Amino acid sequence: MSTRDTRRQFEEIVGKLAAEDPSLARPVRMVPKRVMLSVLAVVGALVWAGLSVLMVVWGAVGVAITCVTVAVAVGLGLYRRRRLSSNR
Repeated sequence: MSTRDTRRQFEEIVGKLAAEDPSLARPVRMVPKRVMLSVLAVVGALVWAGLSVLMVVWGAVGVAITCVTVAVAVGLGLYRRRRLSSNR
């Protein structure tokens, strides 16, 4: 039996199972949303604290790095929000 035939049979089985139970067709989130948000909050707080120290230690260069970092974070957040809202 070739790989192509095996793949076709697998897709048929998955299709039948999804037709019988639509909840199986949903993507499974490996990490719960609440845990992911908590981890993101902790990482964000640590990055912000590090950037604050960087501004004090490096002066104007630290301020510039902080501004660029915040601009990139805001840009990524807006991009993600736009992408998620366009998928609905």
